[in-house]
Amino acid sequence: MLKGNAEYLKTADKKRITETAADGQHPYAIVVCCSDSRVIPELIFNASIGDLFVIRVAGNVLDNHQIGSIEYAADHLHCKHIVILGHTGCGAIAAALSGGGDGFIKYITDDILKAVGNERDPDKACRRNVEYAAARLQKEFADHPEIGDVLIEGAIYDIKTGAVTWL
Repeated sequence: MLKGNAEYLKTADKKRITETAADGQHPYAIVVCCSDSRVIPELIFNASIGDLFVIRVAGNVLDNHQIGSIEYAADHLHCKHIVILGHTGCGAIAAALSGGGDGFIKYITDDILKAVGNERDPDKACRRNVEYAAARLQKEFADHPEIGDVLIEGAIYDIKTGAVTWL
């Protein structure tokens, strides 16, 4: 990891680093996505430092911590675009569909099972999981007019092609 940071520093946009350090962050979108190491919103959307406010959690599920982070970015950073980004080949979806998980993983798989209902096709379950999270945010934000209007969209990233399909 030290070597990786050294390489990053050789190619990093130092002007952008300095600007965001001095002027703060002004992301144009909030992205809630899975923790999967193949799903990197900054790369997928060709974004730079300060462009995206990214919240990563396995299965892109939402609890009060994630919603609080979204509320912070929407209210305090004035970020009015929220993207729930699911992905094909999601291990959390697969774990939920195969009977859940043990330990703390069960919290994630239980949330996914609530979102997908009786659906057992992994791709359709992924879509339902994204739609469920987007609908939940719509409901939560309807109760908070101080945040103002936000655009909430769902999308699926295809790990085989790199393409994003908007729902």
